[in-house]
Amino acid sequence: MKKKVPQNNASPKLYKGVNQFFYESRLTLLPLIFFIFSAFPVSAQLSNTKNIGKKLLNNTEKQANANSESQSSGKTDETKQVAETGKTSSGGSSSIIYVSKQNGNNKNDGSKTAPLKNLDKAIDVLAPGGTIYIAGGNETGTLNVGFIESDKPVQIFGSWDENFEKQDIAAHPTVIQPDNESARSTRKALMKFTHDVKGTVIDNLVFDGGQRNAYDEKEGIIKGIEGGRLMSDTEKPSVGYATVYEPLLQFVSATTGGDVTIQNCVFVNGASFALQAGHRSGKFTVKNNIFVCNRMAAIEMYGTCASTGGPNTLSLCGNVEIANNTILFTWSRTKDFQDMGYGVRVMTKCDYNIHNNILGASILSGVDHTRFNKNEWVKIDNNIFFVNKDKDLHYSPASNTRLRIDAADFGDLEVASATGNKNEIPKELKINKDYLEGYLNARYAEQTDLDRNSPANMWRSMLGMNLQGTMTSTVTIFCNKYPWKEAINLFGNVSGYGAQ
Repeated sequence: MKKKVPQNNASPKLYKGVNQFFYESRLTLLPLIFFIFSAFPVSAQLSNTKNIGKKLLNNTEKQANANSESQSSGKTDETKQVAETGKTSSGGSSSIIYVSKQNGNNKNDGSKTAPLKNLDKAIDVLAPGGTIYIAGGNETGTLNVGFIESDKPVQIFGSWDENFEKQDIAAHPTVIQPDNESARSTRKALMKFTHDVKGTVIDNLVFDGGQRNAYDEKEGIIKGIEGGRLMSDTEKPSVGYATVYEPLLQFVSATTGGDVTIQNCVFVNGASFALQAGHRSGKFTVKNNIFVCNRMAAIEMYGTCASTGGPNTLSLCGNVEIANNTILFTWSRTKDFQDMGYGVRVMTKCDYNIHNNILGASILSGVDHTRFNKNEWVKIDNNIFFVNKDKDLHYSPASNTRLRIDAADFGDLEVASATGNKNEIPKELKINKDYLEGYLNARYAEQTDLDRNSPANMWRSMLGMNLQGTMTSTVTIFCNKYPWKEAINLFGNVSGYGAQ
């Protein structure tokens, strides 16, 4: 990539990158990195998540039966059909719908024995607050539209077998994974909620932007990793379509209030945030998820309720709990590693409880608390931090002030709570070895070529103007595609911390 630069900005520079920071921080844990590369069986990792959906399925079906009986003095044929299939004979809204990409058809009634084919179709016919059970498979939307949207609260439980008897994200994952062709006509978040959300639950889904993104064919090539560095939305790849700079999962700021739960999911290869949400009221829970290789921030949550106390005041909109998540390789906005790159970004107007997470390998910091949210609304407890390039926490106690703090010094923060945090490398983490090596050796460089005798520069010189040359920038790795199936292997690596 070439661009014009003035002479006084023409000096070459080399960004030191992550590996230099790693040594300058005087970490003594480098030998432990080699333990990360060991592999373990996957079968035991998901013991806490495999059967959650099955229990919820049974409970939901029982509740549907109870609700149907309570709405009528006698159980009519219509009520009996809703209880058994979730579908009314008149084609009205359903309270329970089943989806199977392999065995479904969008003309079916959505029952367990006759599932629909696509998730977006199920959302269309679902009653507000209803439940969707979706079998494993790759979901791209009806006719490969490339995104899923909902204007109503829904409960989605993914990664079921085709008989809807067993939920297992490792054995049969439900993957929201549009291809690059979809970017030709639609450029939206993979999944977006645009209005009512009260009671929404997202469970056991894999969100992967790696197939839709565009990756450079020459720059940022890492041995053992598919493709090169992530291309921007303004760069045109030689084949296909430009990267879509939209979040993987988004709740827009106009969303109405209510409790929301995101659990047991995988977010990988997000080109612009993994999870970005506006929160109006209630409790927003993000627990037991995997976030790997996402750009700008893995999690960004901000309050959207109105402030009523006048200028320079903050209203408390609701609570945000971020617990037992594994968050790794969060990249910056741009390939020079200078702007953003946070595991969790604390915004404003919410009470944040961030605990028992693994926050590692962020280009800047594991947690960002620089938006002047009230300190009494921030708790950061019992988290593991490691190899975050620019310290573990960014903190701004006042304007034009940004402190960079190690986990060991969190106890000196004037926040509601900051105990039990530690800076160590979990040897049990099943990180892709080639990707880790590329991250630790990341480098950015700029080189300027200035021709003082070119006709244009000679003319500029005569007029007392700055001379111009061409600048070439290169990076060894930047938001390269992480193997999404390997991201699933991160469940259950460290007892008590990260996704279990």
